[in-house]
Amino acid sequence: MSELIVNTKPRSAFSEAIKTVRTNLLFSHMGKELKIVLISSAKPGEGKSFIAANLAVAFAQNEKEVLIIDCDLRRGRQHKIFNVKNDRRFGFSNLLIEPEPKLERYIKQTEIENVYLLPVGATPPNPSELLGMEKTKILLERLKRNFDIIILDCPPVLGLNDTLMMTKYSDANCIVVSANDTKTDELERVKKSFEKVDAKVTGVILNNIEQQDNAYHDYYSSYLEE
Repeated sequence: MSELIVNTKPRSAFSEAIKTVRTNLLFSHMGKELKIVLISSAKPGEGKSFIAANLAVAFAQNEKEVLIIDCDLRRGRQHKIFNVKNDRRFGFSNLLIEPEPKLERYIKQTEIENVYLLPVGATPPNPSELLGMEKTKILLERLKRNFDIIILDCPPVLGLNDTLMMTKYSDANCIVVSANDTKTDELERVKKSFEKVDAKVTGVILNNIEQQDNAYHDYYSSYLEE
C-alpha cells in the first residue's frame, strides 16, 4: 500500500489536512521567503518521513517544483516511500563530500510530477559534523535556485544534534507528534532544544489519529502557529 496518500487519495480527509498544513505554511510566510521546510519529530516512529513525503506531494500539486532531501543520514527511508533506488555512491551524504558534484547524478525524479528526491546515500560515521559543514549551506543555496520548495526530512530531535544543525538553513520548522504516544514533556524538550540554537518551532503536525469507522489507523494533521 502506497504511503503517498495525497497522490493516491487526493480527496481523503488526510489529504485535505496536509493541504491545510501547506496553506498555513504559505500564509504564515506572506512577505517572507519560504523555500526550505524542515520536518522532524521528538523521537523515532512518529511518522515524520511519511508526513514529509506527503507534504512534498501537496506542494507539487500546487504547481511547485519540489525537492525532498533525506537528511536522516542514520535511518533515511524516503527512497522506499518514493520507490527510488538509494545508490550509496550518489546520495545526500556523498554529495556533501564531493568536491565538484554534478547535481543531476544525485537528484532523482520520482513518479510524482514535480517531485524530486535527493536520497540519503551512504551512512557516514559522523552525521552531525557532516551536516554542520559550510558546504551544506553552499549546497542548499545552490538548490534553492533550482526548486520552489525544499523539504528536509530530518532525524528525531531528542538525543541527536543532526536536526539542530539543519535549523540554520530552514525557513520553517515543523514537528510531527504521534497521538497518544508523544508526551507533552518530550515536545517541551524539543522546543527548548530549538531555543538553544536560536530556532523556533513553527508548527506541530498531529499524526496517527484513529478513526472509529475505519479498520485501520488513518492519519490527520494539525498545524499550530506559535
